[in-house]
Amino acid sequence: MCPHAPKLSSLRIATARAPELSYIRAMFDKAYSGSRVLITGHTGFKGSWLTFWLLRLGAHVTGYALDPPTVPSLFARSGLTAHIDDVRGDIRDRDRLRELLRSKNFDFIFHLAAQPLVRSSYSDPLNTFDVNIMGTAALLDAIRSAEHACACVMVSTDKCYENNEWQFGYREVDSLGGHDPYSASKGAMEIVVHSYRRCFFHEGPIRIASARAGNVIGGGDWQVDRIVPDVVRALESDSPVSVRNPNSLRPWQHVLEPLSGYLWLGAKLAGKNGHNFASPWNFGPISHDLHTVAELVDTALAVWGGGRWECKSEEYAPHEAGLLRLSIDKASLHLRWRPVWSFDEAVKRTMGWYRGDLHSTNGVETLCEADLVAYCEAARRAGVAWLQSVQPAVPA
Repeated sequence: MCPHAPKLSSLRIATARAPELSYIRAMFDKAYSGSRVLITGHTGFKGSWLTFWLLRLGAHVTGYALDPPTVPSLFARSGLTAHIDDVRGDIRDRDRLRELLRSKNFDFIFHLAAQPLVRSSYSDPLNTFDVNIMGTAALLDAIRSAEHACACVMVSTDKCYENNEWQFGYREVDSLGGHDPYSASKGAMEIVVHSYRRCFFHEGPIRIASARAGNVIGGGDWQVDRIVPDVVRALESDSPVSVRNPNSLRPWQHVLEPLSGYLWLGAKLAGKNGHNFASPWNFGPISHDLHTVAELVDTALAVWGGGRWECKSEEYAPHEAGLLRLSIDKASLHLRWRPVWSFDEAVKRTMGWYRGDLHSTNGVETLCEADLVAYCEAARRAGVAWLQSVQPAVPA
């Protein structure tokens, strides 16, 4: 019998516009203030949050992506298109990418464009492989053709590893692989990135790194087949949350956690000895702060103050990993990066965002601003390197 979350009183979440941080443009060694940044996949969930943060860092942002993948979407509702150069295009369009990169000398490139869903990869594996592998290759070749100095962070996933359901976290040197087409496509993407880095960007002004993150949560995600949007939709319709794999263990983290890693990694790539950082990096929660799907749903419903869930296991469901851990030792040691918010805080902020969106008239930009300010203040108190401009030791 599946447990139901207790009906606890809802937590009060402030939705008033947060004050501007006096030090915001000094973050990440001031690398992004006045810089020209390209984000592929900027209309997606993580891309929208990254765009939001970079604008507040003083960057001039160009986005390249298809239309937002969901209705509603964080990108559309936050009004970001009015503040950036919003270019719509397919990541596989080689000519369009070459033209864009030759016409604008980008200082930074963050590649997030992808087919991001495991279950969708079963229904359309060819498109998944094409977008995630050939789309990445098309972008890398456009970067090579442009021949302009830049720091590039190619965003991947923890699912790129050959998952043996080990109890310990996967390291950047562990084998790539993947059971499902999505995971396999991301493993292959990493091989493509490594090949281009070794063949074309080993020396010179172009520096390429890949970033592998855990399962992200946060306000503004309305994607299908993701547990938090499923929870929110069920709560809004007063129906039970359907949970397929309640015992699956995942490295949950608030979306701002890996984004801080991407931004810090980009700054280090662009800085002195940047080539020493041109390699794969993991960004996830600390090793003991991993939780099951059931624990996530229980915590989300407790924060909301009501709701219930039920098991909806599918007898012939596509394979999904039951256990996945990510080692962040490399990022901790060589970037001095570490997560800021605990699992409980990440879920509290996430559900508070959706509750604020449902009951407040302040708008999603205010909700995002409040979370960003709260995260950066917590990071400042924690003494993270990307706020102190501390020079980390470079990896061997």
